[in-house]
Amino acid sequence: MGRRRAPELYRAPFPLYALQVDPSAGLLIAAGGGGAAKTGIKNGVHFLQLQRINGRLSASLVHSHDTETRATMNLALAGDILAAGQDAHCQLLHFQAHQQKGNKAEKAGSKEQGPRQRKGAAPAEKKCGVETQQEGLEVRIENLQVVQTDFSPDPLQKVVCFNHDNTLLATGGTDGYIRVWKVPSLEKVLEFKAHEGEIEDLALGPDDKLVTVGWDLKASVWQKDQLVTQLHWQENGPTFSSTPYRYQACRFGQVPDQPAGLRLFTVQIPHKRLRQPPPCYLTAWDGSNFLPLRTKSCGHEVISCLNVSESGTFLGLGTVTGSVAIYIAFSLQCLYYMRESHGIVVTDVAFLPEKGRGPELLGSHETALFSVAVDSRCQLHLLPSRRSVPVWLLLLVCVGLIVVTILLLQSAFPGFL
Repeated sequence: MGRRRAPELYRAPFPLYALQVDPSAGLLIAAGGGGAAKTGIKNGVHFLQLQRINGRLSASLVHSHDTETRATMNLALAGDILAAGQDAHCQLLHFQAHQQKGNKAEKAGSKEQGPRQRKGAAPAEKKCGVETQQEGLEVRIENLQVVQTDFSPDPLQKVVCFNHDNTLLATGGTDGYIRVWKVPSLEKVLEFKAHEGEIEDLALGPDDKLVTVGWDLKASVWQKDQLVTQLHWQENGPTFSSTPYRYQACRFGQVPDQPAGLRLFTVQIPHKRLRQPPPCYLTAWDGSNFLPLRTKSCGHEVISCLNVSESGTFLGLGTVTGSVAIYIAFSLQCLYYMRESHGIVVTDVAFLPEKGRGPELLGSHETALFSVAVDSRCQLHLLPSRRSVPVWLLLLVCVGLIVVTILLLQSAFPGFL
């Protein structure tokens, strides 16, 4: 019997590394490629339209943006602007999604249409090399500014992130420097050395506090270029004298039902691969004083990526062995786990937003998580709604149990009351 896998939404013609969801248009944006090597594997950013068809969530390719010799390794989304990390550079893309009115003829024969393309067309549709496309979204892309963001001997931008009002973006790469740029001009406003070695991840909070994690085993909180504090996750967690851990990922999240509340979530993984790997850990931090609130093990599979749902309710995890999991943020309890769903490293995960078209697309499920991997697949992970018992029903059951207990005692011991 084959390994159980999550539903496959889309398969790209290249490895996938980055993922974003646009809530307003209901677009799933997946990017990747084969890089500059002349292997015949293309590079691109694919825009997929999310729809509910016969009660199921589906995705179909509406636009393929060719990035020539540059594979997109990381993405950040701010409204209708994408920041794409491509080798040592950051490229800004402006996209516009329009609903088509009526049929539109476009060139046929593209090999990048993915599995949703119709394999055949009626004879009338094949004339003059055009194919009739039904009503749907039309996406237009404009290349904006591009800037080099990493200057190591083997330069690579590893992460990009917008601030809360989308006026700035921060980048980090293999040279250990954080650089902050204005949007959309990409004028550099800040540059400082944050880590010795590669920067693995960064997160910008609403007050523009910046959290960075790197290969030097440190996690630091910055206010502009001034160090505020360093994180120490083992203060309320396990201690390993012979097993060094490093921070793999960091993300800010809201506190549900507390508009002003803020949490920081980090993932800690063993710094070295061992024959018998120790567990990885999830830590939740207070977003104001950066003290650890709770730490829990998240299994022995090495975590590769982390994301937080829009409301801060759920955490999504991907692993280097292809597994995908959903945790509840409050208690760090695992609610969903699909072992080796991809079978190869999961490169990014993203939740379906809870605004815009999100609720319409979600249907009766509590949340939806998308995952992409080097296997070129984009998968869908649905968390069914957890049924809750009304308080009045619990009170009624308690009263009933008390009455039954009294009646049994009275029958067994006459004169009990």
